[in-house]
Amino acid sequence: MFLGHFALGLALKPKARRASLGTLFAAVQWLDLVWPVLVLLGWESLRIVPGGSNPFLHLEFVHFPYSHSLLTAVLWGLAFAAVYAWRTGGWRTALWLGLGVVSHWVLDWISHCPDLQLAPGVGARFGLGLWTHAPAAIMVELALFGGGVWMYSRATRARDAVGRFGFWSLVAALVAIYVASLVSPPPPQARDVAISALAMWLLVAWGAWCDCHRQALS
Repeated sequence: MFLGHFALGLALKPKARRASLGTLFAAVQWLDLVWPVLVLLGWESLRIVPGGSNPFLHLEFVHFPYSHSLLTAVLWGLAFAAVYAWRTGGWRTALWLGLGVVSHWVLDWISHCPDLQLAPGVGARFGLGLWTHAPAAIMVELALFGGGVWMYSRATRARDAVGRFGFWSLVAALVAIYVASLVSPPPPQARDVAISALAMWLLVAWGAWCDCHRQALS
C-alpha cells in the first residue's frame, strides 16, 4: 500500500497528539524508509516484472527480510518507540508510534502477494494479494485515505494559511503520486526504484512542516 500507510499516520493524530505529523508519517512508513537504503547497500533486492503479480508497481520483492519481515517490523517498532520516549518522555505517544511501525507489515500483508516473511531465514511467504484485484485495491486505499484525512482534520485546526493550504496541498500531492504509480510505465531498473523511494523522506518533512502550522484540538 501507499495511501493506506499515510492514512494510518493521519488517523493516529487523535491518539498521539504530541507527535508531529512528520513523526507519524515516519512511523507508519518506516519500513519503506529503511528499505531503499538496504536495497542500495545490496542487503535486500527486487526486480522489475512488467505485468507481474504487482499490477501497480510492476515489481517483485525478491528479498527484503530485514525491513519487511514481521519480526524485524516489531523490532523496528520497539526501537522507534524507545527513541521517541527517550527524546520526549512521552511513553503513551511512543506506544502508538511503535504500533504505527508494525501496522506497515499488517497493511502490506493485506495488499502484497505472498512475499512477506515472518523472520529472516524463514522460508514461508505470506500475503493476501489485494493487489491482484486492482479495482478493489484502489477503492480500499482511497477509502482508508479519506478516513485518515477526515480524522486528522477533525483533530487539528490551521493556525495560519500555511497550516490550511500546506496540508491540503500535501493531501493532493499524495493522491497525485498514487495515481501516477497506477498509470506510469515500469521503471527501467530496480536501482532506480530504490533511489526514487528515498524521496519518501520529503513527504515526512512536508508533514512535519504542515503540522507546525496546525494546532491539535483537545
